[in-house]
Amino acid sequence: MNPKFQTLFQPITLRSGVQLDNRVVLAPMTNFSSDAQGNVTDDELAYYARRSNGVGLVLTACTNVTRNGQGFPGEFAGYDDRFVPSLTRLARTVQGEGAKVMLQIFHAGRMAPAALVDGDVVSASAVAPVRDGAEQAPAPAPRELSGEEVEEIVRAFGETTRRAIESGYDGVEIHGANGYLIQQFFSPHSNRRTDRWGGSLEARMAFPLAVVDEVQRVVAEYARTPFAVGYRFSPEEPETPGITLDDSLTLVDALADKGLDYLHVSLMEYASLPRRASDTAQSRLEQIVAKVAGRTPVMGVGSVHTPEQATQVLDMGAEFVALGRELLMDPDWVAKVREGREAELETVLDVEGQDRLVIATPLWNALVNTPGWLPLSKKPEAVTA
Repeated sequence: MNPKFQTLFQPITLRSGVQLDNRVVLAPMTNFSSDAQGNVTDDELAYYARRSNGVGLVLTACTNVTRNGQGFPGEFAGYDDRFVPSLTRLARTVQGEGAKVMLQIFHAGRMAPAALVDGDVVSASAVAPVRDGAEQAPAPAPRELSGEEVEEIVRAFGETTRRAIESGYDGVEIHGANGYLIQQFFSPHSNRRTDRWGGSLEARMAFPLAVVDEVQRVVAEYARTPFAVGYRFSPEEPETPGITLDDSLTLVDALADKGLDYLHVSLMEYASLPRRASDTAQSRLEQIVAKVAGRTPVMGVGSVHTPEQATQVLDMGAEFVALGRELLMDPDWVAKVREGREAELETVLDVEGQDRLVIATPLWNALVNTPGWLPLSKKPEAVTA
């Protein structure tokens, strides 16, 4: 191993007692490959097994905590006890490859496709999401949740956490990022409520913090072995009004006092600067690390392609670095860096390599047909006589 990459392979013990072999994490990525009932499929198990040998931690794709919380076709579910066997299969598969595994739990809110939730698209308020591109039809406005429904969803996060414990996971990651329901409550764009769940910045923090409290309550009641709880968030929104970095730093300050195992900063580019903040000269990640001030570990992510960039994330103060696209293109990324073979890292998706890379067809089709998602290798030109 190149000595300059040694920090990536230092073990760490989380506050909960969960022990990780290294600081590299498989980022949570939707794969569209579960069955129609919401169960994990054999193809998904093979996909995760291929990417679990080497990383210290696997964060699963998101699983919905209520029936109307589904965000994607082919999403495995966690909203009912009947899904425990499905969830158990996934946990055992990842752990069998030597990694720890945490179940990412979420509710899509207004981002749920109406066809997947029987038309019952809900959110903090009846405010439609903004869609990029003039060619797209305006998104319909969701139904505003009642106060009683909000409390039911908080409890649903706890119930899915209980199922994760029963299924043998090493923890759960609360998905408060990427425009889904938890972020919708925190955002002044999507939350126009006047009850205790909306209004001031502090009131908009009530739902995220209530979910954290409920999840931690369930862990304290049901977990008999170390069980970690992480929280993922997006630090800014492009909309006006929208979440600013200063808003997120206030939330981070509260979360850092909750005794969480880590905070996961969802970024498209790990060194990106803020759009709107009191300080626009220092990166978002560095400002978040400074606000946390050592109270809980921070996980960085976003366009981390090389081991040099992964090490830089740690140098910026994060304790972990999550890789997504890199482990799609090269499932052996971690092993190659550990063995000093970083020159062999694959940096484009081999369009002839679906079987070798062990990627199920629904995800494969999305990867090769979505411009800009991944750099693609060129298909061999046809041989002419």
